[in-house]
Amino acid sequence: MSPRERAAELLTRSVWLQGHGPPMIEALLTHGRIVHLPTGAWAQSEGDEQTGITLVVEGAVQMMCAAPGGREVLFGQAGPGVALGQTLRFGGGPRLVTLICVEPSVLLVVPDHALTRIAADRPEVWQAVAALVYLQLRGALMIAAEAVALPPRQRLAARLDIMARTGGPSLRMNQQALAEMLGLSRKTVNVYLLGFQRAGLLTLGYGQIEVRDTAGLRRIAES
Repeated sequence: MSPRERAAELLTRSVWLQGHGPPMIEALLTHGRIVHLPTGAWAQSEGDEQTGITLVVEGAVQMMCAAPGGREVLFGQAGPGVALGQTLRFGGGPRLVTLICVEPSVLLVVPDHALTRIAADRPEVWQAVAALVYLQLRGALMIAAEAVALPPRQRLAARLDIMARTGGPSLRMNQQALAEMLGLSRKTVNVYLLGFQRAGLLTLGYGQIEVRDTAGLRRIAES
C-alpha cells in the first residue's frame, strides 16, 4: 500500500471527517503533500506562523510544548491515524505544539493555503477543521483531568489505553519518555509497567511497549 493509499484509509476512519465523505478525503490528499521524515526531525515547531493539519500516516511523533521557565515538556505521542493542527483562518494563532519524529515517519501535511483552496469548492472543510480542534481540546482536558483526579498507577493505565486506541497497540516509547509525559519518576513507571506486563496487559521491549489488553488497562484506570 502506498503512503497516499494508507493516508486515505486512515482519513476514512477519522472521527473529525465523519459525514464528509470520499470527495473531502480526495481533496485533502490532492491539495496536501506526503512528507517523509527521519528519526529526530521536527515536523513542526511551536510558534510557527504556517498553520494547518498534520496526519501521521506511518511512524510516530512526540508532542512538545513550552512550560514555565522556558522548558520544553513532552505531553503526548501520536501514531498512525492521529491528526493534529489548527488554522489562522478564523482568529487562531501560531502553532501551539512542536512535533518531533521518534522513528522514521510519513506525514500528510495540509497547510492553511491548501485548506483555503479546498474551501473554494468545499467550504465545509472548515467544519472538519473545527471538529478536529474540538477533539484536540477534549484530549487536552482529559489529560488535565487525569493529572488532577487519578493516582499514578491509574494515570499510567489511562494514558496507555488512550494511546493504544488512537494510535495503535505498538507504542514506540521508552520508559523515560513515558515518565516525563505523566510527570512521574522513571522508577515509578517501571514498577507499574512490570506489573501490567505480569498481568498480561502489555509486553515491554527495547524502546517499545506492545499493548495487548486495552480493556484491562481501562478497568485499572477506572478503579
